[in-house]
Amino acid sequence: MTSTFPNISISTERLVLRPLDVDDAPALAEMMNDEQVGAWTAVPQPYGEDRARHWITRYAPAERIAGRGLDLAVTEFLTQRLVGIVQLARTNWQVRSTEMSYIIAPWARGEGYASEAALATAHWLFDDQKFERIELRTAADNTAAQQVAQKIGSISEGVLRNACIVHVRGDDDTWSDVRSDYIVWSLLPEDLEGADEQLADTGGFATYADWN
Repeated sequence: MTSTFPNISISTERLVLRPLDVDDAPALAEMMNDEQVGAWTAVPQPYGEDRARHWITRYAPAERIAGRGLDLAVTEFLTQRLVGIVQLARTNWQVRSTEMSYIIAPWARGEGYASEAALATAHWLFDDQKFERIELRTAADNTAAQQVAQKIGSISEGVLRNACIVHVRGDDDTWSDVRSDYIVWSLLPEDLEGADEQLADTGGFATYADWN
């Protein structure tokens, strides 16, 4: 029997992760039109508000109810501004595993928001939902995504050769597809302790206790 992800909100010291809301559409569209998002993801370019609203009102609820995945808006606690997205996909409820990805808006990069949001989501999955494995896949040249995976305690398991397509925008503003490798990372419950200590030592964040 397929399980379903709950509608939840996760709070950290600086962030609130919550379900996407239709009011997020303008900020979501702006974030998805970024050059780095176009390069490393399958998000179509250009990305309009109509697509954002479809994601928010149709795609995300269907994925959650079917138990396939969960899409969480990452917002600043103080300003409520949308700083990014954490997405769970390809969930296997029997194995208790899911794949995690993250996107951060250009203006919010470099603040540690991706690590904070990803680690909070991992704690919720392991502690509250009793998951046993989180998988991350990063394109071979996407060093920023790889740094986040390392910061939250993920272990590199190997390379899937020629397994993904990245995108390069030319001088004429058109995008070309280029094949690349995936680096596969895993995160298990026992991996989190070291990540918590490391981020605390660097002035990171305090608590993941507030799930609701």
